[in-house]
Amino acid sequence: MWDDAQALRKLTNTLIGISLLLLMFGALNYALRLPVFALRAVQLDSVPQRVDRAQLENAVRNTLRGNFFTVDLGQAQRAFEKLPWVRSVSVRRHFPWQLDVGLEEHAVLARWNGKSLINVRGEVFAAGDAGMLPEFSGPEDVAGEVAQSYTHFGEMLAPLGLQIAQIAVSPRHAWQLRLKDGMVLELGREQMEQRLARFAAAYPQSLAAMQPPVKYVDLRYRNGFAAKIAG
Repeated sequence: MWDDAQALRKLTNTLIGISLLLLMFGALNYALRLPVFALRAVQLDSVPQRVDRAQLENAVRNTLRGNFFTVDLGQAQRAFEKLPWVRSVSVRRHFPWQLDVGLEEHAVLARWNGKSLINVRGEVFAAGDAGMLPEFSGPEDVAGEVAQSYTHFGEMLAPLGLQIAQIAVSPRHAWQLRLKDGMVLELGREQMEQRLARFAAAYPQSLAAMQPPVKYVDLRYRNGFAAKIAG
C-alpha cells in the first residue's frame, strides 16, 4: 500500500475530509453555544385570562434549558400543558433568542359532578375556582352530549325567559333539568328535545301564570305532561 501512490492519495484525501468535517462540527457546536443565542424572551400570543402569571413564570424558569437551538420544545410544551386552565399549547422558535408560545385556555361552561369543570367543547378538566356556574352531573361518557344539549336546550327556553341551572343525567341516562327559578323538568331517556319543545309550546298559555307557580313538570308522557305546583 505504501508503494501505491494512488492508494496513498485516496487515504490522504479521506483523512483530510474527515478532519474538515470534525473541524466544521466543532465550529458549528461552538457557534451554537455563543451567548448571542441564549434565550432572552418568551412571548405569549395573547394575554391569559385564567392561567396564573406566576405559574407561567415558574414553568419558564424550571423548564427552559439550553439556548435557542438546544432548548427542548416538547418538554416546554408539556410543562405549559400541565398548568390549570390550559387546554392546548404551541411552542415555536423565533430567531435569534425568543420562543413564541400560543396558549389556548379552557372556555368554561359549567361544573361537572361537583369536583371538575367542563368546557364548551364538552371536555372535562380540573382547575381552580371559576365562580358561579351551571351544575352538570352524570356518567363520564355523556359529558360532551350534556355540554351540547345545554346550549341547545337553553336556546329553546330563552324565549320563555327561563334559564337552566342544572342538568342531571342518571346512571340509566335519564335526563332532568332544574331551572334558575327552581322548576324541575323530567325529560326521561328518549325524545328529550321533542318533550322540551312540547313544554315550551304549552308554557306561555297554561303554566306561566299559574299560582302558586309550577315547580315540577314530568314530560315523560306520550302525549302530554304532569305538573305540580309549589307547596
